[in-house]
Amino acid sequence: MAETTAVRITRVDYGDPDAVRLVAEVQQEYVRRYGSPDDTPLDPLMFVPPTGSFFVAYDDADAGRPVATGAWRRSDVVVLGTARTAEVKRMYVVESARGRGLARLVLAHLEATAAAAGAEALVLETGIAQPEAIALYESSGYTRVPGFGHYRDSPLSRCYGKDLRCSSR
Repeated sequence: MAETTAVRITRVDYGDPDAVRLVAEVQQEYVRRYGSPDDTPLDPLMFVPPTGSFFVAYDDADAGRPVATGAWRRSDVVVLGTARTAEVKRMYVVESARGRGLARLVLAHLEATAAAAGAEALVLETGIAQPEAIALYESSGYTRVPGFGHYRDSPLSRCYGKDLRCSSR
């Protein structure tokens, strides 16, 4: 993954200007794909350690430009034999930086930091209009789990989980 060697992933506050701009971009992506933004209730405090973290990836080969986001927050979802779960939120890579493996890099970072904070499994929700996200998650060891959260009953929603206790990635 030589193309990602100049990428630095940094924990930031949910209100950080780079985070705010990239979250606005991902919301526009949802509008393009689904016709409306994600209206899952989020509190910025959900992303404050030790109960969560929000990350921005910066491309140091491009003047430190913010190119991706990813976050996790504690979850009450019981899945894969554990209640010690965290939920992945706001995975996004700017269009000009796609195809470089950044989403996989950010996802691995989320897995490692959530596990270090005590999570035994990660869960996430994505949608059928995001086939590249589904492919990423499935190729990264995530398996379908029962629906949960705000979109649990939506036919457009797909929920996934990964047991971090047996992960060697």
